Amino acid sequence: MNLLKALATISSLTLLSRILAFVRDVLIARVFGAGMATDAFFVAFKLPNLLRRLFAEGAFSQAFVPIFGEYRNRRGHDETKLLVDHVTTMLAIILFFVTLVGIIAAPILVYISAPGFIKDAEKFELTVQLLRLTSPYIFFISLVAVAAGILNTYNKFWVPAFAPVLLNVCFIGGALWLAPYCDPPIMALAWAVFVAGIVQLAFQVPFLKKIGMLPEIRFSLKDEGMWRVIRQMGPAVFGVSIAQISLIINTIFASFLVAGSVSWLYYADRLMEFPSGLLGVALGSILLPSLSKCHADNNMVEYSKLLDWGLRLTIMLTLPAALALGMISVPLLSTFFQRGEFLAHDVLMTSHALVGYSVGLIGMILVKILAPGFYARQDIRTPVKIGLATLAATQLMNLAFVGWIQHAGLALAIGLGACFNSAILFYFLRKRGIYQPEPGWAKFSIKVGVAVAALAITLWLGMGTQESWLTGSGWSRVLRLSALVAGGVAVYFGVLAALGFRPGDFSKRAIH
Repeated sequence: MNLLKALATISSLTLLSRILAFVRDVLIARVFGAGMATDAFFVAFKLPNLLRRLFAEGAFSQAFVPIFGEYRNRRGHDETKLLVDHVTTMLAIILFFVTLVGIIAAPILVYISAPGFIKDAEKFELTVQLLRLTSPYIFFISLVAVAAGILNTYNKFWVPAFAPVLLNVCFIGGALWLAPYCDPPIMALAWAVFVAGIVQLAFQVPFLKKIGMLPEIRFSLKDEGMWRVIRQMGPAVFGVSIAQISLIINTIFASFLVAGSVSWLYYADRLMEFPSGLLGVALGSILLPSLSKCHADNNMVEYSKLLDWGLRLTIMLTLPAALALGMISVPLLSTFFQRGEFLAHDVLMTSHALVGYSVGLIGMILVKILAPGFYARQDIRTPVKIGLATLAATQLMNLAFVGWIQHAGLALAIGLGACFNSAILFYFLRKRGIYQPEPGWAKFSIKVGVAVAALAITLWLGMGTQESWLTGSGWSRVLRLSALVAGGVAVYFGVLAALGFRPGDFSKRAIH
């Protein structure tokens, strides 16, 4: 399989999901605005979403996929299927109790995650109600992540990539049609989360059945492979999900700031998720199974080449995205969100957070490329130590920045923390000889730098004043933003093409 083609497929489906996510967020902003109700929902949704990333897409995927790949390559179908059955059954049992705790202990969890809400009894109680309804999402979506790990190992990348589309469809349906029938209306979004977990899991079942890997309920405490996965999962929680833990801590800080701060950070994070998902998540999904295969075959030359390929793509595509998000934050936010209850003030406040996040975009995506370089080798300790240091550094920056630039300081701390994390991961990959850069990095960097400079000039000349975006009409903003983005893309890739870049230069075959 051509990894570049697989990346294009995943990125295309992720693009569809992100487009629907923007439609979703536009609808949420228009219907609910940025205030008490949305703050409550975003906190309630952030908790199960964090657990999903910690136990499923984070710790579980990084612990399970390398071991699953080893079984598939060395032990045959029957032993591999038995591992899937035992791991899935054990995970389902754990998730059931985690979900139960989420429902019963919702007031305690809200108090811990957003202590600033306690001063507003109505806001606190609403968050508790929403959390109780969204808690089952962790059960279903974690099983979705199990399915994704299996399907990605079998190179069925498009199926897990399509699943998030269903979440956004459920959100849109909830905001458009269910909200008028709920009291309060924001409860419609919680119901959308609940239904989306079930729908995404059901969607992947036929594909698992087709490859003979549909899990069955089999419980055994003697499966050595299952215990290897569990032992890897604990430390991997920290190594993979530092950014998510930081986001939760940021919510605690933000809950003490002015009303709307949680929502401003949320909408800025949503824009950041666009390039992060298109490249970071897609590359991570592709690289981990391929790296695990190389490790199982003891092919460390190809292992290093895969990392080099991922790093070059990341640099080439992330630098312009980070620059654009920072420079045209107001045009982007005013075009997508400024309508209904989402006012010009909300655009400006959200733009401050977006600029802070954009500083660390390349670090956020590089972590998704570099961390699999350790996890594919079943090395959990190194990313854990780096992750803990990153978490401490991020919180020190939070304390330093929040009193200075309020919610924007929280976003900046996340961004700089991600850069710190990726830099240390890279250092240890090089120090241990796991990654050896391929020739040509100096010329590559200069060419990308020239193209980024050309993009910066184009955006600066074409964007105009902030006031013109804040006071413009909806369609005029859409047309102007479309022209600005199209012009920037044309200039950037045009300069790269003039300097000798060709898509075929980044073609890469998977090792079978």
